[in-house]
Amino acid sequence: MDELIDILNSEGKRLNKIALKSEAHKNGWFHQTVHVWFYTKSGQILLQQRGRNKNIFPLLWDVSVAGHIGAGENLEIAAIRETKEEIGITISVNDLKKIGVFKSIQKHNETLIDCEFHHTYICELKTSLPKLIKQESEVEALTLTSLLKFSEETWGLANIKKYVPHNISYYKSVIKAIKEVL
Repeated sequence: MDELIDILNSEGKRLNKIALKSEAHKNGWFHQTVHVWFYTKSGQILLQQRGRNKNIFPLLWDVSVAGHIGAGENLEIAAIRETKEEIGITISVNDLKKIGVFKSIQKHNETLIDCEFHHTYICELKTSLPKLIKQESEVEALTLTSLLKFSEETWGLANIKKYVPHNISYYKSVIKAIKEVL
Protein backbone atom coordinates (compact mmCIF):
# COMPACT_ATOMS: atom_id res chain seq x y z
CA MET A 1 0.00 0.00 0.00
CA ASP A 2 1.33 3.41 -0.92
CA GLU A 3 1.08 6.07 1.75
CA LEU A 4 2.31 9.58 2.45
CA ILE A 5 5.44 9.74 4.62
CA ASP A 6 7.76 12.44 5.95
CA ILE A 7 11.10 12.76 4.16
CA LEU A 8 14.24 13.15 6.28
CA ASN A 9 17.84 14.14 5.70
CA SER A 10 20.69 11.65 6.19
CA GLU A 11 20.89 12.60 9.89
CA GLY A 12 17.22 11.82 10.49
CA LYS A 13 15.88 15.39 10.62
CA ARG A 14 12.59 16.21 8.91
CA LEU A 15 12.91 18.25 5.72
CA ASN A 16 9.34 19.59 5.74
CA LYS A 17 8.73 17.44 2.68
CA ILE A 18 6.06 14.77 2.28
CA ALA A 19 6.08 12.12 -0.45
CA LEU A 20 4.56 8.79 -1.33
CA LYS A 21 6.42 5.81 0.10
CA SER A 22 6.99 4.55 -3.45
CA GLU A 23 8.70 7.84 -4.39
CA ALA A 24 10.93 7.66 -1.33
CA HIS A 25 11.98 4.12 -2.25
CA LYS A 26 12.53 4.99 -5.90
CA ASN A 27 14.67 8.04 -5.08
CA GLY A 28 16.49 6.71 -2.01
CA TRP A 29 15.01 9.37 0.28
CA PHE A 30 15.33 8.83 4.01
CA HIS A 31 12.14 8.18 5.95
CA GLN A 32 10.96 6.68 9.25
CA THR A 33 9.75 3.25 10.19
CA VAL A 34 8.70 1.68 13.44
CA HIS A 35 9.91 -1.73 14.66
CA VAL A 36 8.33 -3.50 17.64
CA TRP A 37 10.01 -6.62 19.00
CA PHE A 38 7.72 -8.68 21.22
CA TYR A 39 9.15 -10.98 23.88
CA THR A 40 7.73 -13.27 26.55
CA LYS A 41 8.71 -13.43 30.21
CA SER A 42 9.95 -16.97 29.50
CA GLY A 43 12.66 -15.62 27.18
CA GLN A 44 11.08 -16.11 23.78
CA ILE A 45 10.92 -13.60 20.94
CA LEU A 46 8.07 -13.28 18.45
CA LEU A 47 9.21 -13.43 14.83
CA GLN A 48 7.21 -12.57 11.74
CA GLN A 49 7.75 -14.33 8.45
CA ARG A 50 7.30 -11.75 5.72
CA GLY A 51 4.54 -12.39 3.20
CA ARG A 52 5.35 -14.33 0.06
CA ASN A 53 4.20 -11.43 -2.15
CA LYS A 54 6.39 -8.77 -0.50
CA ASN A 55 8.79 -6.99 -2.88
CA ILE A 56 11.58 -7.00 -0.31
CA PHE A 57 12.79 -10.16 1.44
CA PRO A 58 9.69 -12.35 0.91
CA LEU A 59 9.39 -15.30 3.31
CA LEU A 60 12.36 -14.24 5.46
CA TRP A 61 11.91 -13.96 9.23
CA ASP A 62 11.96 -10.47 10.68
CA VAL A 63 10.93 -8.15 13.50
CA SER A 64 7.61 -8.99 15.21
CA VAL A 65 5.88 -5.88 13.82
CA ALA A 66 7.18 -3.21 11.44
CA GLY A 67 5.83 -0.48 9.23
CA HIS A 68 6.21 2.98 7.84
CA ILE A 69 5.29 6.00 9.91
CA GLY A 70 2.67 8.12 8.16
CA ALA A 71 3.30 11.81 7.44
CA GLY A 72 2.94 13.70 10.71
CA GLU A 73 2.10 10.53 12.63
CA ASN A 74 3.28 10.11 16.23
CA LEU A 75 5.89 7.32 16.59
CA GLU A 76 4.11 5.44 19.37
CA ILE A 77 0.73 5.75 17.64
CA ALA A 78 2.34 4.23 14.52
CA ALA A 79 3.69 1.34 16.64
CA ILE A 80 0.25 0.74 18.17
CA ARG A 81 -1.44 0.93 14.73
CA GLU A 82 1.04 -1.46 13.09
CA THR A 83 0.72 -3.93 15.98
CA LYS A 84 -3.07 -4.02 15.60
CA GLU A 85 -2.82 -4.35 11.79
CA GLU A 86 -0.12 -7.02 11.63
CA ILE A 87 -0.78 -9.28 14.63
CA GLY A 88 -4.25 -8.25 15.78
CA ILE A 89 -3.58 -7.13 19.35
CA THR A 90 -4.06 -3.84 21.11
CA ILE A 91 -1.22 -2.34 23.10
CA SER A 92 -0.77 1.04 24.78
CA VAL A 93 2.01 3.61 24.76
CA ASN A 94 2.93 2.46 28.30
CA ASP A 95 3.63 -1.06 26.97
CA LEU A 96 6.34 0.21 24.61
CA LYS A 97 9.97 0.68 25.60
CA LYS A 98 12.07 2.54 23.02
CA ILE A 99 15.55 1.09 22.63
CA GLY A 100 16.90 3.31 19.89
CA VAL A 101 16.83 4.64 16.36
CA PHE A 102 18.81 2.66 13.79
CA LYS A 103 19.86 3.97 10.39
CA SER A 104 19.53 1.47 7.55
CA ILE A 105 20.42 1.77 3.86
CA GLN A 106 19.66 -1.14 1.55
CA LYS A 107 19.83 -0.84 -2.21
CA HIS A 108 17.70 -3.66 -3.58
CA ASN A 109 17.86 -2.49 -7.20
CA GLU A 110 18.03 0.76 -9.20
CA THR A 111 14.43 1.69 -8.42
CA LEU A 112 14.15 0.35 -4.86
CA ILE A 113 16.53 1.99 -2.41
CA ASP A 114 15.46 1.71 1.22
CA CYS A 115 16.93 4.53 3.33
CA GLU A 116 15.27 4.31 6.71
CA PHE A 117 15.51 5.25 10.34
CA HIS A 118 14.02 2.39 12.38
CA HIS A 119 12.45 3.68 15.62
CA THR A 120 12.78 0.48 17.59
CA TYR A 121 10.78 -0.68 20.60
CA ILE A 122 10.45 -3.79 22.72
CA CYS A 123 7.16 -4.88 24.24
CA GLU A 124 6.11 -7.81 26.40
CA LEU A 125 3.78 -10.21 24.57
CA LYS A 126 0.85 -10.92 26.88
CA THR A 127 -1.25 -12.78 24.31
CA SER A 128 -0.69 -16.44 23.43
CA LEU A 129 0.60 -17.22 19.94
CA PRO A 130 -2.63 -18.97 18.78
CA LYS A 131 -4.65 -15.85 19.66
CA LEU A 132 -2.60 -13.56 17.42
CA ILE A 133 -4.30 -12.64 14.14
CA LYS A 134 -1.80 -12.18 11.33
CA GLN A 135 -2.41 -9.72 8.51
CA GLU A 136 -2.70 -12.06 5.53
CA SER A 137 -1.38 -9.56 2.97
CA GLU A 138 1.79 -8.80 4.97
CA VAL A 139 2.52 -11.77 7.20
CA GLU A 140 3.07 -15.38 6.14
CA ALA A 141 3.54 -16.83 9.64
CA LEU A 142 4.30 -15.98 13.26
CA THR A 143 6.46 -18.02 15.62
CA LEU A 144 8.05 -17.81 19.02
CA THR A 145 11.69 -18.80 19.33
CA SER A 146 14.08 -18.74 22.26
CA LEU A 147 16.19 -15.64 22.64
CA LEU A 148 19.26 -17.92 22.80
CA LYS A 149 18.49 -19.58 19.45
CA PHE A 150 17.71 -16.19 17.88
CA SER A 151 21.02 -14.82 19.20
CA GLU A 152 22.99 -17.73 17.79
CA GLU A 153 21.31 -17.49 14.40
CA THR A 154 21.74 -13.72 14.00
CA TRP A 155 24.92 -12.80 15.90
CA GLY A 156 26.87 -15.87 14.95
CA LEU A 157 25.41 -15.82 11.45
CA ALA A 158 24.60 -19.51 11.83
CA ASN A 159 21.43 -19.21 9.77
CA ILE A 160 21.59 -15.71 8.33
CA LYS A 161 19.71 -16.60 5.11
CA LYS A 162 16.69 -17.27 7.31
CA TYR A 163 16.44 -13.63 8.45
CA VAL A 164 16.13 -10.18 6.91
CA PRO A 165 19.76 -8.97 6.77
CA HIS A 166 19.72 -6.21 9.37
CA ASN A 167 23.06 -5.00 10.69
CA ILE A 168 24.46 -7.35 13.37
CA SER A 169 24.76 -4.43 15.82
CA TYR A 170 21.00 -3.88 15.38
CA TYR A 171 20.24 -7.49 16.31
CA LYS A 172 22.66 -7.28 19.26
CA SER A 173 20.94 -4.13 20.54
CA VAL A 174 17.51 -5.79 20.39
CA ILE A 175 18.69 -8.93 22.16
CA LYS A 176 20.55 -6.97 24.85
CA ALA A 177 17.48 -4.79 25.54
CA ILE A 178 15.23 -7.82 25.91
CA LYS A 179 17.72 -9.60 28.19
CA GLU A 180 17.79 -6.52 30.44
CA VAL A 181 14.03 -6.70 31.09
CA LEU A 182 13.81 -10.46 31.64
